[in-house]
Amino acid sequence: MPESSDPDALRPFTLYHRAVRDVRGDALRPLNVLRELHPDVYAREAAKYVGREALMQERVERLDCLWNDALFFSPVHPGPLLNAVRAAGLEVPPVRFWTLSAADLDPARACVHLPRPWPGGVKPDHDPANERPLDARTLRAVSVPPAGTLARLHALPAGAPLILWMDVPHVLYRGSVPLAALGELRA
Repeated sequence: MPESSDPDALRPFTLYHRAVRDVRGDALRPLNVLRELHPDVYAREAAKYVGREALMQERVERLDCLWNDALFFSPVHPGPLLNAVRAAGLEVPPVRFWTLSAADLDPARACVHLPRPWPGGVKPDHDPANERPLDARTLRAVSVPPAGTLARLHALPAGAPLILWMDVPHVLYRGSVPLAALGELRA
């Protein structure tokens, strides 16, 4: 069985998602689904995209959907990222995250999105070549915090928004994830 379709090959990999408050129903759902089901939750979560609204219309070619038709997980443990912020002298209380085994995702409905640098703070054009299959080889390559991310977080000025995973690879999943599949972590 090819590595990309073998759930056992994905079992050692844990994915992370910052836990949200006010979860409704029995599944974690993409933002565009929330727009119809729970408009108030959608409005609260969509506020994260103020100033970056164009991102909400970006296509994920490998999944044949829009950016907000997918759930986002990080293959990078949040602990080292938060420790970099704390090492900068900023106070960050423990943060709650959900955990998910990568084996619980259907690889045909998932991909790994590799971020690109934003020269001068300007988002580069979308490049479908930055979308990789969800397989063990790819997850092994992206599960370590990038040095540039740790440096950015270590230099985070007081009062700046805490966007941990802006420049970290993401696992995008087109579908919902049952809440029963999620574990919990505080970092």
